[in-house]
Amino acid sequence: MSTAAKEIKRFDEERLKKLLSLLTYEMHNGKPVYYRGFKEVLSGEKKPEEVMGSGLLHAVILEAILAFLFLNLRPKGYRILTGELGYRISKGIWYNLDIAVYKQSRFPEVADKFVEVPPDVVIEVDTKADMRLFPIPQEYFHGKTQNLLDSGVEKVIWIFTKEKKVWVAERDKRWIITDWSDTIEVLEGVEFNLEELLKSVKEKPAGGGQ
Repeated sequence: MSTAAKEIKRFDEERLKKLLSLLTYEMHNGKPVYYRGFKEVLSGEKKPEEVMGSGLLHAVILEAILAFLFLNLRPKGYRILTGELGYRISKGIWYNLDIAVYKQSRFPEVADKFVEVPPDVVIEVDTKADMRLFPIPQEYFHGKTQNLLDSGVEKVIWIFTKEKKVWVAERDKRWIITDWSDTIEVLEGVEFNLEELLKSVKEKPAGGGQ
């Protein structure tokens, strides 16, 4: 192989490595979990931002839940974080969290890095993970949930938009799957009904716009 060919090959390998790093959504049990659609990015069919962004329904659900949590949990001494918070459990396990609820007394030191203090409650809306890398999707959802609980998270709430189901998992308790129309307890008697919350965000904001 000529020197020029070797340089091209090395460039392509380095470019692929950087691209795969960019497209890594999480690390699950020592293995990278890529964004859904990462193969289409590698083939040139899509750009990275096309697979890394969230849809409107995802954003609206987060809006509704966050508004509720700020109103009901902040006065009780909790902090509510969002924005795909990076939570590192170990060297080979880290996850992005849609919503992480912390009691103020346990709130981690603010720094520009992943947090390593487990939240009290984690709320996830679907996932951006590429399920093609798992034999069955449940392997990812169950594994991530169990890892979060084992690390010290008290409760994990999954919201699945396609099925309109809510999955609630707590340590040392039976995990349950229920409907959007059911009432879900977050913490300390603070409960929400997702179906009702979504109806409320469609209404005109108080004191609000046109």
